[in-house]
Amino acid sequence: MPTYDIGLEHVSLAFATKTIFTDVTQGVFEGDRIGIVGKNGDGKSTLLHLFRGAQEPDSGRVTKRGGLTFGMLDQRDPLDDNATIREAALEGRADYEWASDNTSREIVEALLGGMSLDAKVGSLSGGQRRRADLARLLLKDWDILALDEPTNHLDVVTIHWLAEHLKNRWSKGQGALLLVTHDRWFLDEVCESMWEVHDGVIEPFEGGYSAYMLQRVERDRQADVRETKRRNLARKELAWLSRGARARSTKQKFHVKAARELIADVPPMRNTLELKQMATSRLGKQVVDLVDVTQIFEKPQGMADIDPDVAALSASASRVDVVNAMYAEPQLHGSVEVAVTDLTDPRLVDAGVPEAVESAEEARKKAEAESGNPQLADDREVRRMNTGGETIGGGTAATDSDDDTAAAGVTSAARKVTVSGREILDDVTWLIGPGDRFGIVGANGAGKSTLLKLIDGTLTPTAGHVNIGKTVKFAVLSQRLDELEKLGKYKIKEVLSRYKPSYIVDGKEVTPGQLMERLGFESAQLMTPIRDLSGGQKRRMQLLLILLDEPNVLIMDEPGNDLDTDMLAVMEDLLDTWPGTLIVVSHDRYLLERVTDQQFALIGGKVRHLPGGVQDYLDMVEAIKNGKGLPADTPGFAGTGSSSAKSGKGKAAAVNAAASLPQSASRIAPSSEGANNGEDSTSKLTGKAFHEASKRVNAIERKQLAKLEEQKADLEAQMAAHDPSDYEGLNKLNEQLTAVNTESDDLEAEWLELSEQLE
Repeated sequence: MPTYDIGLEHVSLAFATKTIFTDVTQGVFEGDRIGIVGKNGDGKSTLLHLFRGAQEPDSGRVTKRGGLTFGMLDQRDPLDDNATIREAALEGRADYEWASDNTSREIVEALLGGMSLDAKVGSLSGGQRRRADLARLLLKDWDILALDEPTNHLDVVTIHWLAEHLKNRWSKGQGALLLVTHDRWFLDEVCESMWEVHDGVIEPFEGGYSAYMLQRVERDRQADVRETKRRNLARKELAWLSRGARARSTKQKFHVKAARELIADVPPMRNTLELKQMATSRLGKQVVDLVDVTQIFEKPQGMADIDPDVAALSASASRVDVVNAMYAEPQLHGSVEVAVTDLTDPRLVDAGVPEAVESAEEARKKAEAESGNPQLADDREVRRMNTGGETIGGGTAATDSDDDTAAAGVTSAARKVTVSGREILDDVTWLIGPGDRFGIVGANGAGKSTLLKLIDGTLTPTAGHVNIGKTVKFAVLSQRLDELEKLGKYKIKEVLSRYKPSYIVDGKEVTPGQLMERLGFESAQLMTPIRDLSGGQKRRMQLLLILLDEPNVLIMDEPGNDLDTDMLAVMEDLLDTWPGTLIVVSHDRYLLERVTDQQFALIGGKVRHLPGGVQDYLDMVEAIKNGKGLPADTPGFAGTGSSSAKSGKGKAAAVNAAASLPQSASRIAPSSEGANNGEDSTSKLTGKAFHEASKRVNAIERKQLAKLEEQKADLEAQMAAHDPSDYEGLNKLNEQLTAVNTESDDLEAEWLELSEQLE
């Protein structure tokens, strides 16, 4: 038996209702970088606790090399609520001690940036406590470092920093890392080997997450072959018993095939063109248009609408001894004049204008008293549920001339109110169409939640319009589970009985119970009350109920929370065939790039297209760190209004130097007048033009797109088989693939435009 630095020898462990490990022997050598995966409840965290010594095995033993230091980040931090961040995270280190060392300073700035070192731990949010505990751990030297879900509450930039830190923390062959996380990109980036915990055993694999998945598929295929062979042998034995001995056929040789052969019979993840066709039939041509939208929060409390961690920080920490952040998100501060007839105008209330908030509260209390029904006063939720076809906000932004005011539909009795403060969106125009699958990234506090609220109509923009299509039916998968809490006393079977008996999923008819099983539930759990489900099970149940409601616009805010890698794959598979518009906010770049077709970054008050995926956002952040400005907005996706429109709102923005952004052209947006009147700005085709357009649509569908898909598949196969050391050849193939993808995108856009004209 090899001599491990730390290991398990014939360890068995069982709890009251579940066996975790059965006679497990496994260990860690110096230099190992091990990622640990498995289903929720299979024992990943328990394994770390065994190594740490916090959990005793039922049998067997845990061995540990003498003098070995073991540091662990648990899902529950040990920090004292009454201690300051300086005492808990820095453990009494003087400022000069950590600031004089490059590595220590980088850790503090990356994880504690923006926090006051004198703030009490008890006043911090969950995310801030997590960062403080992680900083405490990383500031020490450890022989073995065990991290349990270290990426929770971290944004994309910090997750990327943590990956680089862990890769460079030790010299090659020194130290050891045990990593439990559901972030598949992080596993692939950091780990050199994998452990899969399942069915009471630990199964090792070489390589990162991608290599693990390849080996797992091959393992499962070989298991199927063995099972098939066993059944065939059993049948032959039965035949021998009944008919007498027969000559045994020679065993067929089996060769392990290449990765692409393993997946040769697997269809593409999703048929984008078909999904767009289905989405267009369900939604029409208009989904959500943000037209010249500006969102300002006047008071600091408005930060709560942006990010809870940022709000908690502002409330709990003084500005004394605040750590400089490694990366400071560009912030805009500006003002806009709004013409209103009364102070209860939703634009002022949602912007946090104190007088408007007070007036709205008084009006709510008055309505509550008159009606005797508190729910009648909650018009925000009512408006969210009935936003189909309405234009939210808009039209009343004050201008310098009375003519402009009259054109905007403002009466002479209107008064002008100036809203000043933190600017989340700066004159943004963004069109979301049927079948679009958009992912959104941004730092904590950038305003991603605010953007989602503007899209679904729960927030009124300070200036500009949000035009929502008449057929839109929103569903929001939020980070909170408030919807399920209302159903806590009901059993799963009772909840499912409220929905249709069958649904069409991926061309097949399925029942709600079958969908439930697909999401990892067992039929025996049908009688389980909702309140008795675990966090991960509640998350899956929340997704199931949303899909059963059959929305046509799905908004998902951190959908990967509480889900293991297998369930993430199941969720992604379901979303691949979902025919509607999908908007996802996540810090999990693997999930984001897997389920969406286009990614955008909310940064510097703009919604910026990321043609190269999340890496483009990281490049932007790096450019800001190096003192460079942000690039111009990408025409055709998202951007700003014209400079004349900007000045027409009487806006005076005080912009951070790093956030001085050049203006660019944007997609042509429908005018607010046309949106209000419900006019169709797209000209309809008739006669010969209709015939020609129909022929063109059929040609695109049958020939051109199919041919391009074949070219893409061929190029991808060539790249897979190409010599990885031939960078020049790979670059040429990549350029060809990029050109084909661009041509395909242009054809899809042409198809969509022609289809709208043929309706």
